[in-house]
Amino acid sequence: MYPLADHPVCLDQPQDDDTHRQITPLSNIAAALTVAAPLFPILNFSKQILDYNNCMKPVSFLSNSPQIERIIKGLTLTRSLKVSSILFGAPFTGKKSLVESIFTQATYVDASQPDALSHALKQHEDLIIYHFESVQHLSRYDFSDKHIIAIADMPKVTKEMEEKFAFVYQMPTLEERPEDIPLLSTFFCTQIREELMLDEAQHEIDAAKLNLADNIKSLKASIYRELVTADLDKETLENLIYHYLYPRIEGNNAYREHIGIFERPLIKAGLDRYRSQLKLSSILGLNRNTLRKKIHEHNLD
Repeated sequence: MYPLADHPVCLDQPQDDDTHRQITPLSNIAAALTVAAPLFPILNFSKQILDYNNCMKPVSFLSNSPQIERIIKGLTLTRSLKVSSILFGAPFTGKKSLVESIFTQATYVDASQPDALSHALKQHEDLIIYHFESVQHLSRYDFSDKHIIAIADMPKVTKEMEEKFAFVYQMPTLEERPEDIPLLSTFFCTQIREELMLDEAQHEIDAAKLNLADNIKSLKASIYRELVTADLDKETLENLIYHYLYPRIEGNNAYREHIGIFERPLIKAGLDRYRSQLKLSSILGLNRNTLRKKIHEHNLD
């Protein structure tokens, strides 16, 4: 069980991954409006757009992992050097958020758009390139005399990439940084409670129910499920079951086909709570043999 702390350790505040994708288009629009402003004095709002980069909230990254600390130190030490680095790893491990927490004023470009990438490399000496796994013909891009950080969703880098980049960092998965799981669980629990307007009561997240298969994405989804189901009342639960069953009741054996929806969670919850078939059979008012048969039918043995 992970007890959720009142004050999770925060390096900074998280931010939507799409934030930086808007910087370049907005800056271009602002420049165009600045030129056109004398012609359209009533529409003179270009400064508001130009100030967009300056009023951005700082991006933060939540971690207590020594592995993450080493990556941050490496990227920070080389931030003023004309060198190229790549941060790669599984999807949803927080690679882009980590880079954003260090380089808050950098220009970001999506590598899945080759024309935009080529243009950005001509215009900027300091550049963050995300979706780098989609780059084809790497040799066509010149990174010399530039500070480049590439972000790639891939399990390993190619030989060509190793030769292209001076520094190569691998982002660990959540399973490889267990010290971050309670920290992120605390943060997401607080965030989700605010979003769903749930009570602020303490809630313990069962580590066995946290899904880390897709890293932060599946972790957050599993916490959503935990908190939503924990706050269900009888009426809401009956309503959910009703909407599930309504389109599925058909044929000539519907009762037997769907009775497991009620029986299985009832028996599983009883087994988990009492750890004794004998005691559970008494509480449910069932014969021990009947209970044993149902446990086998529902694959709970």
